Amino acid sequence: MKHLEIKSSPVQIGLKDFSLNGGPVKKQQRTIKDIANIFLDHAALQSMPEETPVYAVQVWFPVPENTSAGLFFGTSTIMPGKVGKEYFMTKGHFHARSDRAEFYWGVQGKGMLILMDRNRNTWAEEVFPGSLHYIGGETAHRLANTGNENLVVGACWPSDAGYNYDEIALHGFSARLLEIDGKPQLVDSSSKS
Repeated sequence: MKHLEIKSSPVQIGLKDFSLNGGPVKKQQRTIKDIANIFLDHAALQSMPEETPVYAVQVWFPVPENTSAGLFFGTSTIMPGKVGKEYFMTKGHFHARSDRAEFYWGVQGKGMLILMDRNRNTWAEEVFPGSLHYIGGETAHRLANTGNENLVVGACWPSDAGYNYDEIALHGFSARLLEIDGKPQLVDSSSKS
């Protein structure tokens, strides 16, 4: 940037759908075939088209990854749907630098932020337009859509946090969010509800 220069931001947020637009925005979509292993009901998965979209992520990395004292910004859109009784959800992760925290906030739809600490205690917070969530360090997190429209969530996290998906892929969360009697309920993962 030059001294006294006035310029536009390289990224804009669509205030109706919270879409990110601009040259440095990266976008990724996950389908049933990409994340089939996170769902419990494998029989229900067999009846679903593999290309069914489950969620999409948009991120802006204004600084390189692993930059100390930098921030990243993103949005996640989780589509409505279920695999058996289990709501569509994100893969979930700890941070690679596991002491790093993160903010989430609800933009559209309704859902749950599922959290798990290092002792494998799992709990959830309701997500809705205007809800604000602080995800402390050493806490795994994933989003689930419990509504009938897209769940859109904003996020801001340290640029040196990184991602640890492997731990969740190997051990999963200690509880699953299932629809029981028409309502979302956390059920211990050892249960076969």
